[in-house]
Amino acid sequence: MDTRADTEAFVQPESTESAALIDHAARTETPTLRAFSVLEHLVAAKGALSLAELANIIGQPKASLHRMLQSLEAGGFVAREPGQKNAYVIGPRLERLGVDVMMHSGARRQRHAILERLVADLGETCNLSTLHDTQVLYLDRCESPWALRLELKPGSHVPAHCSASGKLLLSTMPRDERAALIRAMRLERFTPNTLDDPNLLEAELDRIAHKGIAVDNEEFVLGIACVAVPVFDSRGKCIAAIAVHGPVSRMALSRALTFVPRLQEAAADLTATF
Repeated sequence: MDTRADTEAFVQPESTESAALIDHAARTETPTLRAFSVLEHLVAAKGALSLAELANIIGQPKASLHRMLQSLEAGGFVAREPGQKNAYVIGPRLERLGVDVMMHSGARRQRHAILERLVADLGETCNLSTLHDTQVLYLDRCESPWALRLELKPGSHVPAHCSASGKLLLSTMPRDERAALIRAMRLERFTPNTLDDPNLLEAELDRIAHKGIAVDNEEFVLGIACVAVPVFDSRGKCIAAIAVHGPVSRMALSRALTFVPRLQEAAADLTATF
């Protein structure tokens, strides 16, 4: 009897496929990849996730998961939901990382080409933006050829409460998160049309959520009008806004609203890049 052959047959995996599965399981169960799994679930969640919910989703003991969350919280990648001791949301460092990825990813050239075509069709400045803390961050912009225009560079910030893109992005948030964010904002009055009352702003956001479009009727800069529509990712989550703006002497708000179908077409093209 060849005991050596029997022993080797016993310890070897049944097939190459089995060996691959075992190797894959070992590689995906590293602490680093488990941490990324936690972050992925927090990003995908519509609200905060409790320690118990995360443990159930990921299949990890609460004690070790809690230690991991403490490390991620110390690094700024997750944060505690205000008023809830063991509920977690994405942290500011992860938000910044997400913004950096969108601004510098390989798809940036493709997105800019979409904006260029949009400007060629509409004749006015168009931009792609997202929320960053309490402000709107411009991910990309394509300026109109006109000398009279409001010029802002990618990476610039503007207040969310008085910009079409900002109000649109706020309108897509869960109401409790939105209310908390509005409380943290400085609702500065830039023009007579600026909504600096939280109750009036909330009512406006409800209307925007119902219509799916937002306008800036000279609320940030006198003489400038803007219209924005949402950009969704492949899961149907609003991740950005695309907008057109220009001086009312050339683009009255009524005219800007006629651009909505073309904006929505560009938004659909942008979805394919995320």
